[in-house]
Amino acid sequence: MYSKIVILNFPPVVAQKALVCQLTKKYDLIFNILSAKISNKKEGYMVIELTSGSKAAFNKGVKYLKDQGVSVSYPEHQIYKDEEICTHCGSCIAVCPTDALYIKRPEMEIIFNKDKCSVCELCILTCPTRAMGLFSTQKAVA
Repeated sequence: MYSKIVILNFPPVVAQKALVCQLTKKYDLIFNILSAKISNKKEGYMVIELTSGSKAAFNKGVKYLKDQGVSVSYPEHQIYKDEEICTHCGSCIAVCPTDALYIKRPEMEIIFNKDKCSVCELCILTCPTRAMGLFSTQKAVA
C-alpha cells in the first residue's frame, strides 16, 4: 500500500465538482479527508490522505486532479510532540480538527497520532509549554 498526505487547492471554476470522489471511481484510490474548507463557486482547500495499491495508481490520480485545474502540493513540515516537556494539560486536544491528539484514559496522557495530523499547526499555537513543534521534511541541499 502507498499512502501520502496531499494538500489540494481548488480554484472557483472547479470547486463545485466532485473531483475527489472520482479518485475512488476512476483510480481505485481511498481518500481520508483530514481538513477542508470549500464552498460552491469559491476557491477552497482540502487536506487528504490518499492511499492506493501502488505508487503508479497514486500518481495517475494526482495527475487527474492537476489536469482538472486543482493545485496539488505536499506538506513541507511535520508536527512533533516533545514528550519531555509536555505536561498533558489537554489544550491541544480542544483545537485539533483531525483527532490526531487525544487523551488516553485512565492515564490522562495526551497521545499524538502523526498519521492523522493535517499539519494545521493549531496545536503549536495553543500549547502553553511549546511541547508541540514543527520540523521540515525537506532534505537539506548541500
